[in-house]
Amino acid sequence: MNSRRLSELKTGEKGVIERLTGAGPFRRRLMEMGFVPGAEIRVEKFAPLMDPIEYTLKGYHVSLRHEEAEKVVVREPASTGGA
Repeated sequence: MNSRRLSELKTGEKGVIERLTGAGPFRRRLMEMGFVPGAEIRVEKFAPLMDPIEYTLKGYHVSLRHEEAEKVVVREPASTGGA
């Protein structure tokens, strides 16, 4: 599966959190906010200068700066198999 940085997703795209890079209080804060492996996240919109970026995670909205979103690795969500 293709892994990408959360900051690379476009408006409306979804991803499943694979892992967090970095360490320390910022990483712990992200995990407390629900940025845990397996959680699905969707890009809602970008601010006018592309920073910060608003996401929907576990039913709530959260904004991250571009450099913060680069620390979250996501993969494509599994297909539901509809057709």
